[in-house]
Amino acid sequence: MSHEPNALAAASSAYLRSAINQPVRWHEWSPAAFALAVEQNKPILLDIGAVWCHWCHVMDRESYENDQTAAVINEHYIAIKVDRDERPDVDARYQAAISAISGQGGWPLTAFLTPDGRPFFGGTYFPPQDQFGRPGFQRVLLTMASAFQEKRDEVDDSAASVMAAIEHNETFSGRSSRITPELATKLTSAITSMYDQRYGGFGSQPKFPHSTAIDLLLDSALRPGADEKVAASALGTLSAMSRGGIYDHLAGGFHRYSVDEQWIVPHFEKMLYDNAGLLANYAHAFQSFAEPEAARVARETILWVDTWLSDRERGGFYASQDADINLDDDGDYFTWTLEEARSVLTADELKVAAPFYDIGDVGDMHHNPAKNVLHVKQLLGQVAQRVGMPLDQARELLGSAKKKLYAARLQRPTPYIDGTIYTGWNGMMISAYIAAGRALAIPAVTAFALKSLDRILAEAWNPEVGLSHVVAYADGTSAQKPVPSTLDDYAFLATSCLDAWECSGNLKYYLAAKSLVEYVVANFWDATGLGFFDTPLTDEPALGALSTRRKPLQDAPAPAANPTMASLLVRLEELSGKQELRDMAFDTLETFGGIVEHFGLYAASYGLALQRLVQPAAQVVILGDDDAAKMLEAAALTRYTVSKSVIRLSYAQLSALPGTLAETIPNLPGIASGKSVAIVCAAKTCHPPVTDPESLLELLNRALEQFS
Repeated sequence: MSHEPNALAAASSAYLRSAINQPVRWHEWSPAAFALAVEQNKPILLDIGAVWCHWCHVMDRESYENDQTAAVINEHYIAIKVDRDERPDVDARYQAAISAISGQGGWPLTAFLTPDGRPFFGGTYFPPQDQFGRPGFQRVLLTMASAFQEKRDEVDDSAASVMAAIEHNETFSGRSSRITPELATKLTSAITSMYDQRYGGFGSQPKFPHSTAIDLLLDSALRPGADEKVAASALGTLSAMSRGGIYDHLAGGFHRYSVDEQWIVPHFEKMLYDNAGLLANYAHAFQSFAEPEAARVARETILWVDTWLSDRERGGFYASQDADINLDDDGDYFTWTLEEARSVLTADELKVAAPFYDIGDVGDMHHNPAKNVLHVKQLLGQVAQRVGMPLDQARELLGSAKKKLYAARLQRPTPYIDGTIYTGWNGMMISAYIAAGRALAIPAVTAFALKSLDRILAEAWNPEVGLSHVVAYADGTSAQKPVPSTLDDYAFLATSCLDAWECSGNLKYYLAAKSLVEYVVANFWDATGLGFFDTPLTDEPALGALSTRRKPLQDAPAPAANPTMASLLVRLEELSGKQELRDMAFDTLETFGGIVEHFGLYAASYGLALQRLVQPAAQVVILGDDDAAKMLEAAALTRYTVSKSVIRLSYAQLSALPGTLAETIPNLPGIASGKSVAIVCAAKTCHPPVTDPESLLELLNRALEQFS
């Protein structure tokens, strides 16, 4: 049956627009929708999902596209649909609410609200009929509508208690003066204690990458006195993921998470923010340990992002790739039966590829047991020995098999790419591209990062009104109405600006970072309780649970915004010399210092910010444009640590430097020679310039040995 388009016809989000023709009379999150609920004295049915979310689409088909279910919703509720990628501020609060009610969150999120937006009941996926130990959705809808009309006092009491729980859970506080290196060590130990020595990763199934935790381990691994298991946990996890099915062995890039502890069967959607964090991980691992496999995975991930998740013409990175073509498949685009592989490979290619990628008659997928998730079960040397083939021949055959499998996969219908460009996630990927481009010495990667940053700053940033969360939607159009940015957007974008300044020496990026941070301090800083709220301070009334205040501390899974802001403030203080910025960073970390140990694996960004604050910082300035400068930069980049920044400048840029560098670098002896030099500054002292990588490494090692 065809239906008249609902109010989502005016939406820009791909997820919302996919529901335009559903029989439910959906509304966007808006004052008008809430006013209608108050006017009609109806509860609100809130659905929060995403375009990449498999179970969101399942619930759409089973319930929201069902005329009978839609009739119940339309009679008893005002229905509001929210894209969690477009409105992370709304999602975060109602996730906290549903977790308080049911003990779990996730997507689709299904919440029942009072007309003013306070949640009194909810869950995630509800089946159409009673099954899986869950009540049928129509029964839930009728029960909640009846409770709202007949037990209003109880509903209001429940809503009040849930709102109090959101406020309590989301406004972390626990001041402590123990802001010391020992606290970072405790956080690192908490992470390594969760390391799965058999399969890599942390905890049991389902397994998420936890890229920020990996970065904390990589940062800590080479500090004096580090336990051997710190490096082993980081490198073991990176190796296990790159061999597992969570990694796309044909195109590159990572799926969102693994449903099993062995990293074999993933949820197949691919997210920009996950791949940003993981790309940075592999680049950092290559910096510190010169692991060829880390470089390979980083290069392949870049290639996948270049090919599928980037606007090559204008700059910018897209949000995600869906897992499925439709609800009748489960990752079929990415998986293979033995017969499918046999149909595109020669007998010799299959002889190598099948054992290497574990392609057999019995596969890994529940919906189709013949389907195999490609993962590396045996090393290529073992495969070559087993089939009686020289290693070089096996490597050549595997390479040709990989190309043929990928070419055949490209003939399949491709899962949807959400071309929406989100500011914060772009900031993360810009930083990751800069890190990888520098570590792997691929100038084109760094150049595209700068091109993307230029676009974001030009189209999303206005110092008078702030950032827009959305730069462009999937159809390429700009946001028709402002989409409010959260603290994450500012923190990640400003971080990418400082990274861009370090790699290019272009002062405009430093000034952009400075301007963004000034805006955050003026609009997000809690001058009374200290730390940063996730949304701006405003006198305007907030809708629903947006009235609750949050101070993000936990990595979930992207780095938390408060620690990221603390890191930013320290970096800006080092460049500007403004002590008040470091004081604000200290206050931010101190605000959470009394409770952060309890978050362990989910407080890695706090650990990184703490290392940056309490450990002496080393700044390395590479001055020059020739091959000698490139060699000095490569030496300076050896070993990843947040306590070191490597700044690349040309002699022409010496007249446009941030405050502390402007006072020192142009006045150092040896600068006037015009030769390419490296200058190491540590403990507020700059050493005389050096011209060879060996002397630079010696200076750097001495500076880094001060760290504990």
